[in-house]
Amino acid sequence: MGIFERYLSLWVGLCIIGGVMLGNMIPSLFLAIAAMEYAHVNLVVAVLIWIMIYPMMVQIDFSAIKDVGKSPKGLMLTLVVNWMIKPFTMAALGWVFFRIFFVDFVDPETASQYIAGMILLGVAPCTAMVFVWSQMVKGDPNYTLVQVSVNDIIMIFAFAPIAAFLLGVSDVHVPWETLLLSVVLYVLLPLLAGILSRKKLNIHENSERLNNFIKQLKPWSVLGLLATVILLFGLQAERIIHEPQAIFLIAIPLLIQTYSIFFMAYGAAKVMKLPYNIAAPACLIGTSNFFELAVAVAISLFGLQSGAALATVVGVLVEVPVMLSLVAFSHRTRGWFS
Repeated sequence: MGIFERYLSLWVGLCIIGGVMLGNMIPSLFLAIAAMEYAHVNLVVAVLIWIMIYPMMVQIDFSAIKDVGKSPKGLMLTLVVNWMIKPFTMAALGWVFFRIFFVDFVDPETASQYIAGMILLGVAPCTAMVFVWSQMVKGDPNYTLVQVSVNDIIMIFAFAPIAAFLLGVSDVHVPWETLLLSVVLYVLLPLLAGILSRKKLNIHENSERLNNFIKQLKPWSVLGLLATVILLFGLQAERIIHEPQAIFLIAIPLLIQTYSIFFMAYGAAKVMKLPYNIAAPACLIGTSNFFELAVAVAISLFGLQSGAALATVVGVLVEVPVMLSLVAFSHRTRGWFS
């Protein structure tokens, strides 16, 4: 594991501080970047998201799906958590906190945007960071590959309808064309690019060539993440300085959601008698979010400086240290599983 992945929480923290400082020192630069958009898609963010996602998509081997039947319980756990539980609990928590508990602290329009950002996080199951979490808990890499492959196929068809339904229930107007464009731009096209790249590099079963290419790409994925964090926090710098309570308010339901989903899945994995090297990554995959997609869609739907974009950015802030704490917990409780 490279230095970027090992100290990811530290790099994200430094980029958050750097983004806020730069946003206050040279706001005109970030406003100029915000203006660079086409069809509600910010071009700079789109490039950075692709730099993050593409290296991860190249790692996905869809031929691994044929092995799903060998051990279906771990995959079943991940899919149930990702698509039948997490999106709805995230939407419910967002509504309860910002319509009831925090109603006196946030105006209704801003509250709606915070809820929308949380929903987009909840509907986007983790792809990009899955391999990092699985590696850190010493999970079965082939099984993780299967889980990611199946998840990505489902995401192409399920993300937009579930997001639109939950946003509609939360009284947020959803432009369907923007939502579908985001899925095509940030899921379908990177996925196709990854498949074509694998096919070209793995010609004549030359796995060494493919593995070297993936190894060279990996640092770019993390650099894309860090550059995106600097950009997003730079754009939100004024609000963060003058409204620090907003970060705190958004973080509370996100923390509750993350820990609740993990421990529910972890308990289910124990009851299902899954082996540790499948149980631990399955629960972490179900807990983590594809925040790259959530951030991109929030920006496309609501704008770079919106409350929805801020909520997804807080998701980045919360997720990395929380997931590292859950990795540590998984290591300590390894003896619970066969």
